[in-house]
Amino acid sequence: MSNELLEKVISTTSVGAGAGGLLNAEQSNRFIDYMWDATTLANEGRVIRMRSNTVDLDKVSVGQRITRLATESVDDSINTEATFTKISLTTKKLRLDWELSSEALEDNIEGAALEDHIARLMATQFGNDVEDLAINGDTTSADPLLKAFDGFKKISLAGGHVVDGANLKLSDDTSGGGKVLLSKAIKAMPRKYMQRRNELRFYTGVNLQQDYINGLTNVYSGRGNPPDIASGVIRGDVTAANGSAGATVPFAYGIPLKEVPLFNETLGASANQGYIELTFPQNRVWGIKRDVQVHRNFSPKKDAIEYTVFVRTGVQIENPDAVVYVKDVQVTS
Repeated sequence: MSNELLEKVISTTSVGAGAGGLLNAEQSNRFIDYMWDATTLANEGRVIRMRSNTVDLDKVSVGQRITRLATESVDDSINTEATFTKISLTTKKLRLDWELSSEALEDNIEGAALEDHIARLMATQFGNDVEDLAINGDTTSADPLLKAFDGFKKISLAGGHVVDGANLKLSDDTSGGGKVLLSKAIKAMPRKYMQRRNELRFYTGVNLQQDYINGLTNVYSGRGNPPDIASGVIRGDVTAANGSAGATVPFAYGIPLKEVPLFNETLGASANQGYIELTFPQNRVWGIKRDVQVHRNFSPKKDAIEYTVFVRTGVQIENPDAVVYVKDVQVTS
């Protein structure tokens, strides 16, 4: 798939021998798919391919208890109404630039294939950068990328249920660090969502996940084994099936604990703290506009080929009430 995709995206026959141009809908979809291959959360989240820069997402909900005792031949004239709300998903325009000199194409051992190789590397990094923004975006940031919009972390802190990690360590099983933190997160989740417990996921950084695995005792391997009584958690298997990010998945109280490499673990005064999120994967909404622009220009004065890619993207959490954010979790040095 990637070979055909990059031929369409990068080659002069696809985007024009001159300044490049706008990809058609099919090419845009394939480019978006390729970009997501480098991400962890986008592959699980809800991706909306937008035709406009802003869309409103409709939400409908009802109260926790709407059924009443019925009395025969009595009309109490009480009707329950559904609540309709909307959240807005707005995209921001992102740009990626790179160039390749004629000498590099002529002198390297790959020859003309170097252009395609570099394009693959850039597309992969573009996907990583987009996920970095989606997670860590903050409009108050001075970073030229992260200031584009508020990401999942900031939205969760503002609207989710925040639990104080109290500087506990996931690896410290003797004092109940791992048990206490993950149990608190589950208890902080409103009970109306716990009927879908099998769909919930814990998410945390690479080092915190490793701390959790290191802190487990009497580890059982393979699905269906008894709970790990010593650590107080229900375990599943710990596997890295394909080596990709998020593939190593231990379980906590029956809920997978997934690693997200771009979760910040240098927070707090000690710059050695991370966080844990508990939510439904589809609760994270990714918006990306269909129109992906790829431009390829040859600059005679520089004797180099210049590339510019434009993509409009944005993120939102559909229901912040279904998010638990555990802050100030200490990373083992």
